[in-house]
Amino acid sequence: MKKDVVQLVIFRLGADLFAADVFDVERVLRYAQPNTVPGVPRWIAGLMTYRDTVIPVVDMRRRIELPDATITPETRLLVFFTTNGWIGAIVDSVSEVAVLPAANVTPPPALFHGLPAQFMRGIAKVGEHVVVVLDVDLVLSSSERLAFEQSVEALEPAVRA
Repeated sequence: MKKDVVQLVIFRLGADLFAADVFDVERVLRYAQPNTVPGVPRWIAGLMTYRDTVIPVVDMRRRIELPDATITPETRLLVFFTTNGWIGAIVDSVSEVAVLPAANVTPPPALFHGLPAQFMRGIAKVGEHVVVVLDVDLVLSSSERLAFEQSVEALEPAVRA
């Protein structure tokens, strides 16, 4: 695809729209309860097996400090492809893959601060909506991933299976 356009997977967390570059989204799955892991941050929902690999699952609502919500039939699990490997991400729903001019994605304004801002790659105008574009590499840092993997390794093999 041409570099003057971007493709974004648009998803919802609460009342807000978020997106990830289509090339960062390996798969969109129906929600399945991840296996819990003791001793990890509250925003790590647990782990799942994806293509014979154990991967962390991040509850995106908790990660950006939104209130918890009930799992619905629209709840999805995105598998992000990051520089450190796959991670799962629980989102309220996935609405579309939008193709838009690259000029419609701008850097986040300087006034954005706090936890959600640290995951932002930019802001996109999609139709009449403003969408927060995430940098999936920042959803789970290298040190957070290492701590998660150490927690998983500490589990008994039977529990991990």
